[in-house]
Amino acid sequence: MADATISVTHLAERERYRADLADDEHGTVEVGYIDYTTDGDNLALTHTVVYDQWGGRGFAAELVKQVLDDIRANGRRVVPVCSYVASYLDKHPEYADLVAK
Repeated sequence: MADATISVTHLAERERYRADLADDEHGTVEVGYIDYTTDGDNLALTHTVVYDQWGGRGFAAELVKQVLDDIRANGRRVVPVCSYVASYLDKHPEYADLVAK
């Protein structure tokens, strides 16, 4: 499962991005999520969660990447409230242009 790929769904009504994994044993399972709040065109990413049983497989980084790509595609900006998101942005300068001033 190390090469497993998550799919990310934007649940706008819940201000959440959900990460799911297609698992042969369990079907599609939720492995984590990112919560956010909205202020105009800015999304404040407030909380990143990957459930313990799915930790250590790179899903958190992939979730953040897909969320940032979605934010970029929709012409929005990010406010990195969550420490994991802030750390990810520090390590990936290609997303620096998304950070709200």
